[in-house]
Amino acid sequence: MKAEFRANRTRAKIHGTAERPRLSVNISNAHVTAQIINDDNGTTLAYATTVGSKQKGSKKELAAFIGSEIAKKAKKAKITKVVFDRGARLYAGRMSSLADAARKEGLEF
Repeated sequence: MKAEFRANRTRAKIHGTAERPRLSVNISNAHVTAQIINDDNGTTLAYATTVGSKQKGSKKELAAFIGSEIAKKAKKAKITKVVFDRGARLYAGRMSSLADAARKEGLEF
């Protein structure tokens, strides 16, 4: 229940546009998923996930891998600036390692 309130509070302040789309991150117990969304059109511009990936390592390393992958795909789509949407998760652990890896690859938020 608390997670839903936290997610709603976070998303009420965030809206992705064409100039600055939203980087939405979902972290489950086993997998990490990130997608860049233009909320004006309701379209996904880039997507990266560990589901079906052969990547090995700790959960924090997998989150960093997805952060760098989504940043590379954003560069291909000519996206440099995004709005970070952490959803119901606190900005710590896997969430921060994903964000740091995306910043290292050149994504600004």
